[in-house]
Amino acid sequence: MDTSLSDERIAELIAMPKRVTNPKARQVPDAKHLKCDYKAVSVPGGDEFTIFVRQHSEMLDDFTAGLKWHSTTGETVILMRCNGASHPHKNHIEGTRFRPGNYHIHKATERYIEKGYEPEHFAEVTNGYTSIEGALHLLCVECNISGIDTTPESLSLFPVQ
Repeated sequence: MDTSLSDERIAELIAMPKRVTNPKARQVPDAKHLKCDYKAVSVPGGDEFTIFVRQHSEMLDDFTAGLKWHSTTGETVILMRCNGASHPHKNHIEGTRFRPGNYHIHKATERYIEKGYEPEHFAEVTNGYTSIEGALHLLCVECNISGIDTTPESLSLFPVQ
């Protein structure tokens, strides 16, 4: 992991305009999840990203929608992910924790990278969404992503079958 990724660079990567290049990406089954990956590039081009969406097939509050950056060195870093409320979380450096039932947003931080944790391990509780659709919408708004249609709480991306 590139330990030189600063909070300023992380903020820059999150804020830069991104355009999805495969807006018709389809969901596919993966074990007990449905997944969909969108590819995106910065506008103007140069940086490459993946927007990933995962939904558990049986537990509707077990989901994530995230933004992964592909560095020029071949490393990937998850910059942000919006998770469902199916599990507890502890921020190891701060010692804060929350129980299942809390939707939460993970963001990459310099301090977690420096301590050897996953870059996006730090999380905060949110009331910005209550579904995978809302999580994807919030991710697109917060990370300046265009090229896919989202709404705050729309029909299910992964309908229960």
